[in-house]
Amino acid sequence: MNLHAADYSGKNILVVDDTPDNVRLLAAILTELGYEVRKALNGPRAIAAVQAALPDLILLDITMPEMNGYQVCQQLKADAKTRDIPVIFISALDDVIDKQKAFDVGGADYIVKPFQGAEVILRIENQLKLRSLQASLAEKNQALERSLLELKTAQLQLIQNEKMTAMGQLVAGIAHEINNPINFVSGNLKYAQQYLKSLLELVNLYQQEYQNHSAIIQEKIEEIDLNFLSHDAAKVMDAMCRGADRIQQIVISLRNFSRHDEAEMKQADIHSGIDSTLVMLQHRLEATKYRPTIEVIKEYAPLPPVTCYVSQLNQVFLHILNNAIDALTPESEQQTTSSPIPRIGIVTELIGTDRIRIRIADNGPGISEAIRSRLFDPFFTTKPVGAGTGLGLSISYQIIVHQHSGSLACTSDLGSGAEFTIEIPLCQPKL
Repeated sequence: MNLHAADYSGKNILVVDDTPDNVRLLAAILTELGYEVRKALNGPRAIAAVQAALPDLILLDITMPEMNGYQVCQQLKADAKTRDIPVIFISALDDVIDKQKAFDVGGADYIVKPFQGAEVILRIENQLKLRSLQASLAEKNQALERSLLELKTAQLQLIQNEKMTAMGQLVAGIAHEINNPINFVSGNLKYAQQYLKSLLELVNLYQQEYQNHSAIIQEKIEEIDLNFLSHDAAKVMDAMCRGADRIQQIVISLRNFSRHDEAEMKQADIHSGIDSTLVMLQHRLEATKYRPTIEVIKEYAPLPPVTCYVSQLNQVFLHILNNAIDALTPESEQQTTSSPIPRIGIVTELIGTDRIRIRIADNGPGISEAIRSRLFDPFFTTKPVGAGTGLGLSISYQIIVHQHSGSLACTSDLGSGAEFTIEIPLCQPKL
């Protein structure tokens, strides 16, 4: 069956031979069958012709001046740009060693001179068909790899979303359970404070009116150290009130962070989301045996409410802040000798009238260009096995870019820390 007329007409073939008659003969046969033919009479011209325009196949003589066919083939196979071009050797050399060398340097086939036109055409068709099948297979493999990556990404995103939802529900549940008793405690502390004040005033009044105490009362006054108790009791009540207020603030922050029941897009206070996330990460900001407490410096500009998916944005803040804390946490004491005080800076600003920018920067060791270029790739991580999935920043990118029509970028230099910049519109465009 003759396939070339239907399948391979117009394919570009380079004929390389130092014998002009051979070149003319091959060119005539191939041109008649619809192939596009180019010619080269020696090795250097063949290399130049290939670099100028990649052929689909090369017919290559072995015995040529300046540069023989083996050398031409070796040079082509050493270049990633030309290594996949099939090379068919055509030579009068009929020794097995010559044929073996031709295949060793990367030849795809070997034709012995004098050749038959039908044989040459058949060998060309076979190689073109093989290359077409290889290209098709490579394309399908790439498509399968992309599909597999997308499937794994979607699967892990679902898992991550479920984890975040579960965590949100847990946090919301804990916040709810804490809220009732702490409200009870906080509300009654105010009355307890007033009662204690009144009782102490009464005791003081008794001391003024009845200064001749009995021996039993005087002994009790000295035993409980009444003067110290009177002064310290007020301080204790004040501390308890402050503690109760702090717990109430934490509960509010936990509820703001979880937002598990807010799946719809709505207007939200971005600063509240950042502050709630910081509360969730407070335990990670505290001092460790390898570093002091991480300072968080906030520079908030006045921002209007932003239309967004609140819980998803909180998830982005969580991932980026977690990464900043990781960058500021040395793995050994040797890394702390000359380290500066660890800091995270958070800056918000209004851009024009319709966008906001959030910058989260750390003063850690920085990120190299090779790593920075892959930060948002799914499954890419520099953390040890089991310490991270490589999905945090990838999911963050999807949330900011695809779900909020914004942008997420990282700038960094080794030794100068890293900064992540988030930009989103105040109002999402209507689809």
